[in-house]
Amino acid sequence: MFDRDGPVLGIDPGVSRCGYGAVSGGGSRPRAVAYGVIRTSPADPLADRLAELAGELDGLVREVRPSTVAVERVLFQNNARTAMSVGQASGVALVVAARLGIPVAHYSPNEVKLAVAGHGAAGKEQVQVMVARLLDLPDVPKPPDAADALALALCHAGRSGLRSATAAAARTGTGPATRRRADLGSTPSRPGEGLRRAVAAALAREDGP
Repeated sequence: MFDRDGPVLGIDPGVSRCGYGAVSGGGSRPRAVAYGVIRTSPADPLADRLAELAGELDGLVREVRPSTVAVERVLFQNNARTAMSVGQASGVALVVAARLGIPVAHYSPNEVKLAVAGHGAAGKEQVQVMVARLLDLPDVPKPPDAADALALALCHAGRSGLRSATAAAARTGTGPATRRRADLGSTPSRPGEGLRRAVAAALAREDGP
């Protein structure tokens, strides 16, 4: 199911609500391919709920055919029940991706906030508003789990563009030193600059009159 040219699939893990969001394009013109939430009933046994989540994620990955699955990194939380739920759902997502041969990337909440909103201390609502702006959506995606998953996908898409451009420069000998020798009069864009410019432009529109 791995597609090198496929979208990035973000997963905001949770057993009751597992958000997903697929983003294609990356750079300065990202586009939302699909987003939503997979729900399981708290009334069902945990094992059944995890099996249901695994089946839904398997079907989603087969349909979207992502190049990468970006999952929120499980960090310490004050609420032990929430931490356990996130960890269980994250494990299910990792298993599904591994079985289908999809690379997985992990990002902390602060990394996502920095990539999408421009600073790591941004509030969840600000990140969600930026997701809508960057993807040119008419409204903030609902429920919030879907917006958070799209933010994860955007975070990876921006970083992936940086890695690809750096690798290409290394292969062709067009790294910073080579560019300076080749043309001292030009100012090339930095790798990965597209998403940074999109974030800056969105922030400018938000702060404008």
